[in-house]
Amino acid sequence: MSLPDLALQIIYARIAWGLVAAAMLLSVLPTLLPRIFPQLAQRSKAIVAITIAIMMALPGAGSPAYWLTLIFQYPSGLLAGYSLVALCARWTGRPVDFLLHPVFALVLTLVGIVLYLDAFGVLALGLYYRGFDSDAATLLAIAAAVAGAAAVLMRRAVSGGAALLAAVLLFSLLRLPTGNLWDALLDPLLWAWAFGSVVVTARRYYYSRSGRPVTAPEPASELVHASGVEQL
Repeated sequence: MSLPDLALQIIYARIAWGLVAAAMLLSVLPTLLPRIFPQLAQRSKAIVAITIAIMMALPGAGSPAYWLTLIFQYPSGLLAGYSLVALCARWTGRPVDFLLHPVFALVLTLVGIVLYLDAFGVLALGLYYRGFDSDAATLLAIAAAVAGAAAVLMRRAVSGGAALLAAVLLFSLLRLPTGNLWDALLDPLLWAWAFGSVVVTARRYYYSRSGRPVTAPEPASELVHASGVEQL
């Protein structure tokens, strides 16, 4: 399995972290900025996007992407894809939701648990290293692409399906972010998001079955929409 060029990885890190940061900030700042600067109400989204792009493009350690990569490694292609979908949704004013689709969230959570236990030596299956293997990675990429295409064509979890297809395409063409297919489909931030989505969805299901009302979040708190991806 060929590995990506280091220059491509650096460029990818800046673009991917820029997408993730913009998706998170655009969930909060467009609500706060108009209250502070009413004249910026129509331009707040563009201001946030341009500012983040400039900051991420700074050379070396001057870029936030440099430090984010040191701490969290590269964002997965799937997380970058979700962030891009979120930005498109917010830019066009479509409704968005914090939670991942329940099926996607559950699959990512379970896969992440197995991979992390394997990486810690608890299971010792060597699954992560199979992501570098040409045959195993090809079969997994095909399965992921089929799942993503099915989600889009069946109009179920369209956002997740589109993000999954983008991640597989990015890996297939450029081997980004690391040359390992697992890194293209999962990272610690995405796993935490998926796990949180599973917990919240399970809580809602429990309350709906028990007939107890679920406390609605406060309208002013949009931090729960940090990802800004619609759930379809």
